[in-house]
Amino acid sequence: MRVLKCADTGVLVEVADLAQVIALGAALQADPLPGVADVVPAARTVLLRLEPGADPAAVAEAVTGLRPTAEVGQGTGETVTVPVHYDGEDLADIAELTGLSPREVVRAHTAATWTVAFCGFAPGFGYMVGDDPRLHVPRRGEARTRVPKGSVALAGEFTGVYPRSSPGGWQLLGRTDAVTWDLDRNPPGLLRPGVRVRFEEVA
Repeated sequence: MRVLKCADTGVLVEVADLAQVIALGAALQADPLPGVADVVPAARTVLLRLEPGADPAAVAEAVTGLRPTAEVGQGTGETVTVPVHYDGEDLADIAELTGLSPREVVRAHTAATWTVAFCGFAPGFGYMVGDDPRLHVPRRGEARTRVPKGSVALAGEFTGVYPRSSPGGWQLLGRTDAVTWDLDRNPPGLLRPGVRVRFEEVA
């Protein structure tokens, strides 16, 4: 763990891998540090945004004293179920890449426990990691100019749900009617860092 001052209002924690990001985020959610207003995880870092008047040195020292357990499946304790129609354009390609049948891909995706590691790309887009390495697939060789809103997809070690129509290069598994970003909801994001996710097949 490497702790750096980030301007006057933040502390940036660099860690070795994504499992440690998730573990540190869970530890900070379970036992918030004094002076920390917000915790913002990324792929290899966790940014602590400080409250006005907080001492960055004191927060950095407190973070250094944490010893979170690196466990991909851990999260905040909140679990969200996302219904999915598994009729994605790339389902057959995913099956070929994984060596599974299309039905086995669906069973693996719904059986896995997914944890939102961090958010990015677009408001409401959560990068979720799971506990089944068979579902690790590369991005498409050529990105689509338009991926429909609600598309459920795979890329690398991640699964995600497109919160709106946008370009994208992930492999499309299916689609969901779940609204992952709604400014009239508190909080707006359904898939927030630390949230555990279960995907459920629907007809």
